[in-house]
Amino acid sequence: MAIDFTLTDEQQAYRDALRESFKREVGTAEQLEQATEGHTTHHSGDLSRKFGAAGLLGPSLAEEHGGGGAGVVEEMILLEEIMRNQAPIGAYPVSLIVAGATQKFATPEQKQLVLGNIAAGGVEAIAMSEPEAGSDVASLTTTATRADGGWILNGVKLWISNAHIADRILVVCRVPDSAKHEGLCMIWVDREAEGVRVDEVKTMSGQREVNYVYLDDVFVTDDAVLGEPGNGWLQLMSGLNVERLIIAALALGQAEQALAGALQYAKERKQFGRSIGSFQIQQHRLVDMATEVELSRLLVYKVAADVDRDPTALFPREASMAKVWATETAERTVNAAFKIHGGYGYASEYSISRQIGPSMVATIFGGTNDIQRNIIAKVMGL
Repeated sequence: MAIDFTLTDEQQAYRDALRESFKREVGTAEQLEQATEGHTTHHSGDLSRKFGAAGLLGPSLAEEHGGGGAGVVEEMILLEEIMRNQAPIGAYPVSLIVAGATQKFATPEQKQLVLGNIAAGGVEAIAMSEPEAGSDVASLTTTATRADGGWILNGVKLWISNAHIADRILVVCRVPDSAKHEGLCMIWVDREAEGVRVDEVKTMSGQREVNYVYLDDVFVTDDAVLGEPGNGWLQLMSGLNVERLIIAALALGQAEQALAGALQYAKERKQFGRSIGSFQIQQHRLVDMATEVELSRLLVYKVAADVDRDPTALFPREASMAKVWATETAERTVNAAFKIHGGYGYASEYSISRQIGPSMVATIFGGTNDIQRNIIAKVMGL
């Protein structure tokens, strides 16, 4: 059986367009520093809307909503290139997670609002985790209580990416007194609605990305509910596998960027009268990095192609494998690149100094890799 690992002409043209746009807008260290406000933010709203207007975002979204009408493979290309080129549109991946649930369960009006916003470069957030509900997300306690013409939400969410810049936050909550996996709802809340407070969680990256979200008697109308009230657990689970694939693609791009930077540095940096890349220990280190990155690429795109062939399948085993391998490869690659840079890896002029934290936390976001291994083991019948 023949297996074709090459991109189509259309997919390659899309990749080329992304690389050209990212190089033009943030191709120099000075451009990137300006776009990220001195490396203090991971997302530029102006650039995101500019890329949206150019038709570069939402390749898997329907054309009627401003997307490209393509598939998951095209989304992997976009996510990989975002990280590979350090493009400061870091809110897009989470918006894409919201898009997945919206495409499956939203009304036509909701799709036009949310998907159209994402394709245009807007930001959507999703709020699952809580202070006492992380890996065990079904234990969440944020409530949605029936009210005249809508719902009243109360609770606290934690680690909510991009909530401070999102147009809406898709809150996962539950009907009071419901069983653990029952009574869950997914409800959109406007970020600036009365009773909503978003507080920053300061992180080692120095960039504002994750937040607390406090909901104090927040009223929403019935048309803010995604899908069916009480069916939130199944709706949530149907999208988590794609979320893990999204994280895997981002990790692939990060590993590629770290490898490229380390390779360039090894060729240019001289010690003992020769480039450090001429020493066998560094050559072997770089070869191992390149091999693992290539394996990540094969796995990520293989799973993405499987999803495109059968969008109704969940692929829990394959998506979890991709997430585990790609994120741990990125962590190892970034660590190895840091060592190749030596003391200069600690200097802010080199991007590797800003990659340590993100490479570590990727193994935790979207379900820790230990949980992913539990999922894989379960599918294997263990």
